[in-house]
Amino acid sequence: MIAVLIVYLPTLKLGYTELDDSIFIKEQRDYNRDLSNLVTSFKRGVFNPTQDVYYRPLLLDSFILNYQVSGENIFGWHVVNVLLHLLSVLLLFILLRKLKVSELSSFLLALLFAVHPILSQAVAWIPGRNDTLLAVFVFGYLLAALEFTEKGKTSMLLLQSILLLSALFTKETAVFAAPAAWFLIVFIEEKKIFERPNIILYSSWMIMGLLWFFVRSQATLKNDQLQLSAMIQTLPSRLIVLLQYLGKIFIPVNLSVFPILDDTPDVYGFIALFILAVVIFFSGSKNFKRIAAGLSLYILFFIPALLVPASLNDQDFEHRTYVPMLGILLVLSETVLLKNSIKESTQLFLGITVCVILSVINLNHQKNFNDPVSFWTAAVKTSPHSAYANMMLGARLDKTDLKKSEALMRKAYALDSNQKYINYYMGVMKQSHDSILASEHYFRKELSISDYYMCYFHMARVAFEKNDKPAAIHYLEVFLDKDPSDEQANNNLLLLYLDTKQKEKAKTQVQKMKQYGITVPSGIEEQLQ
Repeated sequence: MIAVLIVYLPTLKLGYTELDDSIFIKEQRDYNRDLSNLVTSFKRGVFNPTQDVYYRPLLLDSFILNYQVSGENIFGWHVVNVLLHLLSVLLLFILLRKLKVSELSSFLLALLFAVHPILSQAVAWIPGRNDTLLAVFVFGYLLAALEFTEKGKTSMLLLQSILLLSALFTKETAVFAAPAAWFLIVFIEEKKIFERPNIILYSSWMIMGLLWFFVRSQATLKNDQLQLSAMIQTLPSRLIVLLQYLGKIFIPVNLSVFPILDDTPDVYGFIALFILAVVIFFSGSKNFKRIAAGLSLYILFFIPALLVPASLNDQDFEHRTYVPMLGILLVLSETVLLKNSIKESTQLFLGITVCVILSVINLNHQKNFNDPVSFWTAAVKTSPHSAYANMMLGARLDKTDLKKSEALMRKAYALDSNQKYINYYMGVMKQSHDSILASEHYFRKELSISDYYMCYFHMARVAFEKNDKPAAIHYLEVFLDKDPSDEQANNNLLLLYLDTKQKEKAKTQVQKMKQYGITVPSGIEEQLQ
């Protein structure tokens, strides 16, 4: 607990990264304010009520509850993230002890988990709580399931069912929680597959899974983006990610806030695999069933990340390692690193020394989450071939370093001209250089890709330049339907109404502007009398 607080208290001073956190806290403020949405969360997607494939209602509910206390002050959101990590660390320690890992080994492994820099994104980045929250439910579920197999208490059966269902409603990864529990029960606890308590457990898992599937099927999700054939085709090319994550666990020198497969070196993964094989080989008394169970958990909990098509998400975020890390810790408990003839006091000293080094790396890595410029600068540095990272950094430098901003935008466009939002930024850049008509191509392409509402504001300028005032009016009306309080757009629309002799619409526009506290240009109201 002390280690968690020492390493992660600095995260309480971190600001927004403007990667999803600003969406969940600022853009969804109206949703978060309404407590009745605690139920609505079970009927919609995460980012969008209908145009979304991700179904994570308890994550949304955590944001709603967090907002009631903290509002848009990000300090309170970071406090919750740290507390969730602290709870996960404690549950992990108890789970390792439950799996008969020695007290010293459990302590050192839980300490490693508490401070390891590959997990810092799960704590330092607000949306990373998806995995800490998942871990709380998964670790708790595994504990309760193991307890039920030992003592057969109805209370434990009910508890593990509730925790499994909660995990499923937190993140899709939880579909592999039940198979993970099976590996622990059969391989480590060495229970017979068809013992009566196990059959009861299997039945409860099936019921919870069907209940989750039924509720999810009623939600307004865009499931057509997750075609089974596309997911299976994605798998072979993404298997290397398992090694890349392993490399970051054993040799955390190439951490990234925004990693992509092509920019992540494979060499560290192969070195890590070799190290793991060596420390297993030289272990005096190996339990191969425990090793097999650990490796199975590591792979199982990573499967969802391996199946996501690149067209949907091509980032390999490090917070995804949070729950799979359990599997690696179980394997490490069977290696010469913890099973040796070295005195316990010496083991403790060596273990703490390693964790201190990891803590320093962690604290240094946290600085990358301090603000948007720090975050996206680190993203471009470690993932130079990410069009999205280059675009996002460019968008944040347009006020301080316009030359570099434009260079980053052009690089992003060259990397992927179909990247969401890049055509919008290219259009804005054209207009800033008085190439107004040339910008139209980019805005139309962006609208076909993302239907980003800001394009309509700039398309109005294109239409005005072409002296097509009806089209300019249409674009401004569409834009103000999305952002009704924008002062410039309201003024422009009012002037166009007047210019096209639409007096009644101009009067209505004046009333709307007053409603939003926008100053009406002097003389216009008298003109409309």
